[in-house]
Amino acid sequence: MRSLVRALDAFLCRRYGVFEYSDDPECILRLQVGQAIHLISLPDIDLQPGQPVLMFHLWNEKLPQIPAEGANLAWGKTAQRKFLHSLKDAAQFLERSTHLQSIRAIGGITSLFPPDERAGGNKLFRRLGFTVLPYKSGLGKFGEFWENFYSWMLLWTYNPASLRSGGSHRLFVMRRSEIWISRERLLDRFG
Repeated sequence: MRSLVRALDAFLCRRYGVFEYSDDPECILRLQVGQAIHLISLPDIDLQPGQPVLMFHLWNEKLPQIPAEGANLAWGKTAQRKFLHSLKDAAQFLERSTHLQSIRAIGGITSLFPPDERAGGNKLFRRLGFTVLPYKSGLGKFGEFWENFYSWMLLWTYNPASLRSGGSHRLFVMRRSEIWISRERLLDRFG
């Protein structure tokens, strides 16, 4: 079954243009050129629906494996270091990619932490300069269920220990957040 999920993930990445922007073994992110699907208000810019954006995607095969006994401080520090390294690689890629000059913001949708202001992931992303917004699927609760199911299957396939603790990764509890940062802020902080 895990082989089937890996094959589906690879197919969907190809289908939707998710690409690897760095061959650095420390990089845990991939990118996708897309469009804003709704108004996105950031501290320094407002993006209108349809404007080009760059979307972050976790590179599942390269994520640090959570130990069998659960996430610990060492795992957290490794994941944070690799994520920050990936943001620096993304900023450098964006700086040198003349074909991406129209990109005004970079963001993504994550189920790694809920949109609650008190959530640790929320606080971390805000400290890094991101704006965190609650996510709503264009297909409503039906769409959210299938997006969450797919995320759960990816966790089960690539990092099954993350499901043992339950919490926000339980299928029927999972909630998503959007994280966004303007191009200028990304380049200023990580370029």
